[in-house]
Amino acid sequence: MPVISFRKLAIAFAFASAASQALCAELPKCAPIIEASGVTVNRVEKNGVLVLADGRAIHLEGLLLPQGMKDHAPQFLAEQALGTLTDLAKGRTVTLAVNVPKEDRYGRIRAQVEFPQDSEEPWLQIAMLRRGMARVSIAPDRRECADQLYAAEAEARAKKSGIWAQSFYSVRGPDQLAGTLGTFQIVQGKVLDTEIRNGRAYIEFGPQGKGDLTVTITTDDMETFRDAGVDPRNYAGKTVRVRGFVEQMNGPEIEVASPEAFEVIVGQ
Repeated sequence: MPVISFRKLAIAFAFASAASQALCAELPKCAPIIEASGVTVNRVEKNGVLVLADGRAIHLEGLLLPQGMKDHAPQFLAEQALGTLTDLAKGRTVTLAVNVPKEDRYGRIRAQVEFPQDSEEPWLQIAMLRRGMARVSIAPDRRECADQLYAAEAEARAKKSGIWAQSFYSVRGPDQLAGTLGTFQIVQGKVLDTEIRNGRAYIEFGPQGKGDLTVTITTDDMETFRDAGVDPRNYAGKTVRVRGFVEQMNGPEIEVASPEAFEVIVGQ
């Protein structure tokens, strides 16, 4: 029976420990609660939900896949994104990292999905965003990882990867929202004025009645901004990027529920 020296054992242990720490460093620290590990993705549904081998359904928190015709865009983009997601996730062993609330109204686990054995692409959401196969959509009750997700989206947008090569998904100006009613849009522009009336915030990107975007924050959602130490009136005069579904009131309107819907563009 071969004899293994204590020195060799110590070196092996140190190497394994360092490798483990290096791998863990790649995983999202913004979603610290591990719901499950060592589970296998059995299939990917048409709506982008992952179904595990044990039957549990997983919602990819923070992502919005392209919806094709629902986005007023070609359907092949939705099919391409779903195919990419399937290639990345199907048959893989994953770890599910969650924060509360951990389930949506359909009982699906709202997770950041990790590939613990993949040192190059250990985070499914980031892998999809870097390929330009999704946009970031931060839910107001699950606001973790916004900075990391936005950075990955911006990387793909700069390279015109995936959907970003198509005008249908381009970042729009606040006066370029004709025909977008009911769709999720990313809009960038300089805020002309802000005010709070009866507890509701109004963030104006142009003179009232001129057809430019108005962003609103409800009285209830203003509490989320206060808790985060963010006063929406401070957006006045700044160039911001905001995202959400376009509604029609006295003009195009996007209602947002948390500060993570805004990105302040520095230097503009």
